[in-house]
Amino acid sequence: MIHCIAHEGAGQERREYLRSKPGRIKSQHRDPKTSDEETLAALTDLQRAGKIRYFGSSTFPAYRLVQAQWTAREHRLGRYVTEQPSYSILQRGIETHVLPVAEQYGLGVLVWSPLASGWLSGAIRAGRAIATNRSTSMPQRFDTAIPANRARLDAVERLVKVADEAGLTLIQLALGFVTAHPAVTGAIIGPRTLAHLHAQLAAADTALPADVLDAIDAIVAPGTDLAADEKLDTPPALLDPALRRR
Repeated sequence: MIHCIAHEGAGQERREYLRSKPGRIKSQHRDPKTSDEETLAALTDLQRAGKIRYFGSSTFPAYRLVQAQWTAREHRLGRYVTEQPSYSILQRGIETHVLPVAEQYGLGVLVWSPLASGWLSGAIRAGRAIATNRSTSMPQRFDTAIPANRARLDAVERLVKVADEAGLTLIQLALGFVTAHPAVTGAIIGPRTLAHLHAQLAAADTALPADVLDAIDAIVAPGTDLAADEKLDTPPALLDPALRRR
């Protein structure tokens, strides 16, 4: 089961719009080999046939968001009304381009992985063996011999101190951070147990004051991804050398 946490101070107009439009939203993952016109035409057909109510994009880089909005306008097709990116204190790259574009086009933003695959759950600490479900299935993302993972662990230890001083759990700090951004409509959480659910729902009313947000910025700078190779919205040309050579 997936739940969504939203803070009343962030993305309020977009949240009210989504609340006034009950029904499921189809999130379309990006496919570099399929044109926006073809994808939007298919989604619009499904919408007009009553198969889906609304549709949004998922893990689109900023340029694809803009391109899709213009394609919808040019061809009089339905448009994406939401974007679903990965976002957390440890992965802030979308603040640079994706979130400003979402604000510009009035997109609801439903962020996933706000606990950074468990790094911000409180279960991963220095001096302890990392033994989470995710670390078992994806060990390379939790091997602290890798510089990016070591940087994440160092950041976690500093963030724990910030949370403690603010009287919060690390989960509350993490979820309160992502929903504090004015472009973010809500945070998608995926608790595996009832205890996880209760711990995460406790953050529903968390509003971080400016001094706490400043302390977070001092640990992970705005727009910074501590594990850049794990980004899912990287333009294909940055991954495939053949696409940037004649």
